[in-house]
Parts: sequence; C-alpha cells; structure tokens
Amino acid sequence: MPRPATDPAKAAHIKALRQEAGRWLKASREQAGLTQAELAERVGLRYYTFVSQVESGLGRLPIETQGAWAEALGLEPGEFARTLLRYYEPELFRLLFGGEGAARAQAGRAAG
Repeated sequence: MPRPATDPAKAAHIKALRQEAGRWLKASREQAGLTQAELAERVGLRYYTFVSQVESGLGRLPIETQGAWAEALGLEPGEFARTLLRYYEPELFRLLFGGEGAARAQAGRAAG
C-alpha cells in the first residue's frame, strides 16, 4: 500500500520541532562545556558532523544512543529521553504524559 503524501503543514511542524530539539541539544552541549567534536568522541561517533546535523534539526538521535548522549552531557537519562520524545514524537508524548509531561518538558527546556 503506498504511503499517503505528507501534509505540508505537518511537515513544517515536524521540521520546526526538530530544529527546536537541535537548539536544546546545542544549549545542553554548550552548558556541559563540550565542543561538537568532544561530544562526538564521548558518545562514540566517528565524525562530529552528526552532532552538527542533529543540532541543526536535520537529524535526530536514535533511541539506542540517547543514554550515552545524556551521560556525556551530564543529564538524567530519563528526563533527556522524555524531552527528546516531546520533540520527536509529540503525539506519543501527549498520549503517555498528557499535561503533566508537557509541563515537565517545558521546565526542562527552560533549564537547558
């Protein structure tokens, strides 16, 4: 069965959320005092350009790497993953956490 065409408004919203996630990750990296190359080394990446892509909103962190990123940035892994879930999968985030989770993610963004 062919995939339906992506709604342009939805695609723009997804792009905006990825860019917001990237800004949050960049702020977290800078707060940890790390360069992109240092973070890449700490999480086992061969090239720092992936960090750049994620921070610019062109990529997203795979679930299996989020724990390593949280540790490298000095952040609590559960809160780190929850914050990324809010950006990467907003509908799933809403279903899982509702208003409580949204308020917590908002607080996490303000702190980061």
